[in-house]
Amino acid sequence: MTAEPRPIQIAPSVLPADFARLGEEVAALEKAGVDRIQWDVMDGNFVPNLTFGPDVIAACRPHVDLPFEAHLMVERPDELAPRYVEAGCERLIVHAEACTHLHRTLGGIAELGARASVALNPATPVSAVAHVLDLVDMVLIMTVNPGFGGQRYIATMEPKIAELRALVLAQGADVDIEVDGGIGPDTVAGAARAGANVLVAGSSLYRDPDGLEHAVTELRGLAEATR
Repeated sequence: MTAEPRPIQIAPSVLPADFARLGEEVAALEKAGVDRIQWDVMDGNFVPNLTFGPDVIAACRPHVDLPFEAHLMVERPDELAPRYVEAGCERLIVHAEACTHLHRTLGGIAELGARASVALNPATPVSAVAHVLDLVDMVLIMTVNPGFGGQRYIATMEPKIAELRALVLAQGADVDIEVDGGIGPDTVAGAARAGANVLVAGSSLYRDPDGLEHAVTELRGLAEATR
């Protein structure tokens, strides 16, 4: 079964940004041509680090018109979800591993008026989301273990991306496939070729000597070339 390729989207992580200038940093990303901004929300429990609270995101919301998505790497997403929707996040991504009742969590996000998405850690099988594809508009395949920026891309996740793509097609689900972790010029083609169309990049964007706009354009071009 085949389907028209879904549009390539670049969703930068702001983890490498200057936290003292986050409003200016998100504005620079918008100017560089990204499609949305991902906030890596870490609670110090599900993953070791602590990052963005809802008040920080709310303070940045007026600076751009881009959609915000919160990647909730947290132990209790149900408790925190309302705060991040109020902060201006149109999409919440929860981890299947953190949700005792995944259907209920995803339904609760929809009731808050946000888009619900689900993430899978590298060791979590695609079968964990087989019965919730009707409740989400995106599945995130982690290509690193969550918790830190700048990690090495796990290339063995590409067959998993392809497996998810096949499952989405088999169910006729209207679902994007996002990848997060180690995405850069050397890895983006493999992820896109396997079936991902939403690409999260952080370190590779910020370390490009030619600037953010060049980095975004290059990643998008490399991904689209796989089509």
